Amino acid sequence: MADGKPRVALAESWRAPLATEFEQPYMTVLRAYLVAEKAAGKRIYPAGSQWFRALDLTPLDAVRVVILGQDPYHGPGQAHGLCFSVPPGVRPPPSLGNIFKELKADLGIEPPRHGCLESWARQGVLLLNSVLTVEMGKAAAHKERGWERFTDAVIRLVAAKSDPVVFLLWGSYAQKKAAFVSSVAAGGHHLVLKAAHPSPLSAHNGFLGCRHFSQANAFLERHGRAPIDWTLPPVG
Repeated sequence: MADGKPRVALAESWRAPLATEFEQPYMTVLRAYLVAEKAAGKRIYPAGSQWFRALDLTPLDAVRVVILGQDPYHGPGQAHGLCFSVPPGVRPPPSLGNIFKELKADLGIEPPRHGCLESWARQGVLLLNSVLTVEMGKAAAHKERGWERFTDAVIRLVAAKSDPVVFLLWGSYAQKKAAFVSSVAAGGHHLVLKAAHPSPLSAHNGFLGCRHFSQANAFLERHGRAPIDWTLPPVG
C-alpha cells in the first residue's frame, strides 16, 4: 500500500499467506483513512514505498529473530520501515543508543557511527513495528487504525514456523502483542526473551544487562541455525 493504494510486492513467502489480509474490510478502512490524511496535507512517515520494508528485507522463510517495536519514529527523515532503525546519516535516537550499549556490554561490539539496522534485517532479523505509519510529530497517531491486526497476522505466521525463532520482546507493549507465541519455557519451540524497553526512561530497569543478543545466538546455534552477526558494517 503506497499513496493509499495496495502495494503487495512482498517476498513470495509473505505475499501468499498475507494476501487475504489485504482484502479484509479493515484494510479498506485503513487505506481510506490514509488517503484522507494525505489529502488533508498530513505528513506521513515513512514513505509509502517503505511501509512494508521489514517484510521486504526479511522473507518469512528466512526469519530467525523477531524484534518488535510500537510505531515508526515521527521526526523528519527518521523512519524507514524498520523498528528502532534510522537511515544512514540520521543520528541514532536514545533507544537505539541503549541497544548499542547493550551490544557492547554483551558481545563487545563497538557502537557504529550510524543507526541503520538493515544488515540485521538481511540476516533474518524481522524488525517489525506494530503500527507501520505515523503522522509527523505525533507519536501513536495511527494507533488502532488497523495496522495492529495486520502485524498480528505477521507474528502468527512466524509463530507457526517449524524452525525455532527467537522473539526479543522489549517493553510491556511488545510482550503483550506477542503473548500468544509458544515459548520453550511453556513447552513450545521458540525462545521468548523479555526485558524492559531500551528507552532512557526504562533501560536501567532490566534492558541494560539482559544479554539478549548472546542468548539469541546461543539458542540458534543449539538448534542448528546460523547465528546473527550483530556487528553493523559501515554504510554510506
